[in-house]
Amino acid sequence: MLGRAPILAALTERQLRSLAKTAKVIAYPANSRIVQQGEPGIGLYLILNGDAEVRQGDRLLAKLGPGQFFGEMSLLDEQPRSASVVTLGPSECAVLSRWEFWGFAKSEPEVLQGLLREMARRLRETNRALSE
Repeated sequence: MLGRAPILAALTERQLRSLAKTAKVIAYPANSRIVQQGEPGIGLYLILNGDAEVRQGDRLLAKLGPGQFFGEMSLLDEQPRSASVVTLGPSECAVLSRWEFWGFAKSEPEVLQGLLREMARRLRETNRALSE
């Protein structure tokens, strides 16, 4: 499942297995808040199954499903979460903390290419949406 995430698509099977050993899988019931806007971010979340909504206050920013991820900005800085994420139904996420990610990135720098590529894609999408 990790290999389906665009941020990790460039990794080999061996690298994905190594990364999977450091991730923690957490189950969430329906209508559960996974992360809260304004709280400190600890890392990246990859949705393994289920669906979630990304919200800023009352505004819906995105709907996410299996293979999609959020929290990537917290891998790069220690700023508070920019949005909340709430499950729509029972869901399961693989969680990779900032320190686990950077420990992995030191030995497997290819993961940084995927992170930067996906962040650039999301920034372009945001810029396009704001200009419409």
